[in-house]
Amino acid sequence: MGMRAKDVMESPGLSVEANADALSVARTMVEHRRGYAILRRDGHVAGIVTEWDFLEKVVAAGADASRVPVADLATPTLQSCPPEAPVDEVVSRMAREGIRRMIVLSGDQVLGIITARTLLANFRQYVDRLSTDIAAHQSDPVTLG
Repeated sequence: MGMRAKDVMESPGLSVEANADALSVARTMVEHRRGYAILRRDGHVAGIVTEWDFLEKVVAAGADASRVPVADLATPTLQSCPPEAPVDEVVSRMAREGIRRMIVLSGDQVLGIITARTLLANFRQYVDRLSTDIAAHQSDPVTLG
């Protein structure tokens, strides 16, 4: 059986209340070194805000981030997959739809997130394992006979 979303996801890391102001959320994102925050409202997932949302809707627009509710910046619908989704399908969907972050959900519960960075790190580990296996097989003497 191939790898599943749950095998490559990372902890969701950062969630904030949807009624927080954009400035405080931006500071929290910087503090936690995250390019996104998952929004919650009344204990439920209410969207995701990314660094691009801040660039487009606050910085480029010249808005006062302390007066902008983060919910006004966020994408309310999450791109998500179940934990058992095959990774190749998740990667294909992310590439096809230009998704940089895929939320792994079970019902309304956020289990984790798959980012482009997560995928690259997993791909690197996979290539390293393959290279090691190939090198080991190449150095094994072959007996004929």
